[in-house]
Amino acid sequence: MTIPSDWNDIVLSVIVPAYNEEATVEQAVRRMQDVPLRLEIIAVNDCSSDRTGELLDRLHQSGLLQQVVHQPRNQGKGAAVRAGIRAATGHVIVVQDADLEYDPSEFPMLLEPIRLGKADAVYGSRFQGGPRRVLYFWHSVGNRLLTLLSNMLTDLNLTDMETCYKMARADLLKSLPLVSNRFGLEVELTARLAQARARVWEVPIGYSGRTYAEGKKIDWRDGVAALWHIVRFNLGPRPRPDAVRQ
Repeated sequence: MTIPSDWNDIVLSVIVPAYNEEATVEQAVRRMQDVPLRLEIIAVNDCSSDRTGELLDRLHQSGLLQQVVHQPRNQGKGAAVRAGIRAATGHVIVVQDADLEYDPSEFPMLLEPIRLGKADAVYGSRFQGGPRRVLYFWHSVGNRLLTLLSNMLTDLNLTDMETCYKMARADLLKSLPLVSNRFGLEVELTARLAQARARVWEVPIGYSGRTYAEGKKIDWRDGVAALWHIVRFNLGPRPRPDAVRQ
């Protein structure tokens, strides 16, 4: 797929995985309406037990969402993102969490290296000097350690492997044999991009992380799982196309 050089011709598919995010998902979607790009917003309701699904259907009916996918059972962020990738029809794809930690006004900055033909994928780094909310020291240490271990096996020199903002050409992203259901997707996607010899860029982004009281879902168990995923996806066999979970 050829990426148009004119901003007005590029369609950016934004995947919004959401699980019990009724407090923030509508605001997140409305923030994206101010982004000066052609967006295809695809929300994936991961079988929420609150009013998230109802809110997404209403936003779809009002035209603020182009697609809503309802998962039949809760499977995790990775499964939701994979469902969104399958549904996307744009030239480029990015993930936008529904929790307001990331600012969609930075989409044009992330898109620029891809539009110029310099990159196949762009990571938004929280550790390259952008404004950020000051929160947990050990989370920062854990993120940097996971990034270091991932870099050692992928031979990339990323500063923030775990960032949500991973933007990539749609044709490339759809070709990757992704199988992760939970937060291991961040590790797997990085490993698969490296294996595909994709041209990866990083740009600094702001970050307004939330506390556990505000609904943060990642904890130390996800960090331990990420260590296993780094080994699994970088050193293990790649899944056959017919073995990739749908």
